Amino acid sequence: MICRKLTNILLLCILSATLPTHAAGPVDPSTTVRMVWMGDIMLADGPGRLIARGGDPFQPFASRLTDADIRVANLECVIAEGGKALNKPWTFRASPAVLPLLRSHVDAVSLANNHAGDYGKEAFSEMITRLQQANMPYFGGGMDWREAHKPLIIERKGLKIALLGYDEFFPRVFEAGEKSSGVAWSEDEQVVYDIQQARKQADIVIPFMHWGQEHEPIANDRQRELARLMIDAGADAVVGTHPHVVQDTETYRGKPIIYSLGNFIFDGFSSIENNTGWVLWMDVTIQGVTSWRVEHARIDQQGTPHPLSN
Repeated sequence: MICRKLTNILLLCILSATLPTHAAGPVDPSTTVRMVWMGDIMLADGPGRLIARGGDPFQPFASRLTDADIRVANLECVIAEGGKALNKPWTFRASPAVLPLLRSHVDAVSLANNHAGDYGKEAFSEMITRLQQANMPYFGGGMDWREAHKPLIIERKGLKIALLGYDEFFPRVFEAGEKSSGVAWSEDEQVVYDIQQARKQADIVIPFMHWGQEHEPIANDRQRELARLMIDAGADAVVGTHPHVVQDTETYRGKPIIYSLGNFIFDGFSSIENNTGWVLWMDVTIQGVTSWRVEHARIDQQGTPHPLSN
């Protein structure tokens, strides 16, 4: 921990002198892109059975989601037919039949989480291939280490937005290798470098993190330290998932940090905290995030989220 803190101090000294600026481009300063961020979506088990019967767990939010220019979610399962379940408490594998529905409601998914590798490298690689065939953009994972750390750049209204995804929750065996598929693992120096490189290609850079302690409503010191480091490196906001509950938020250097959105589509939980999630609405311009708000969702026993009045 001491070594990590010393390294971060050195990084911050370098960043203060070399902080990249937004990529130059002929974008009108008033041009606004609306993003919507969903938390953990798990399309196996209850939600998977609902989809197999012709149902749609996105349906209660479907009309709202169409108001966004970019819809982003954390894909908390592997989508594949092959592979073998690893020896871990919970493993989630969704049928490839869910892909058309997912693509109709979501524009980009993060693969950087602790369930993407539940059925091994074979299933993960199959998922990548199927996502590509379905024209489903993804980030935070790939066929090798380089692809896993590559930003997904989405352009809307002339504005280029870079998305990066990182996992901080074990097992680390899910991490991509030089020649093997997997997720992007969170290492401070690499995260800073990735953000700096993304800034050279995009106007807006936002990391989507899988981090924190499960079922804890308050972000821990590690989350806070890393979030601020990412903003110092040039991120315009930081968004997180994993704890299965919503966590607190803060503003650092004028930029929002939403530590955990909680669950969005997920069954198997009994407590109201686990079955309450946030949908994050965010407006961005060439200057960065200009406004944001959260909309509450209550998740039923089938894993379907329903809008709640804030």
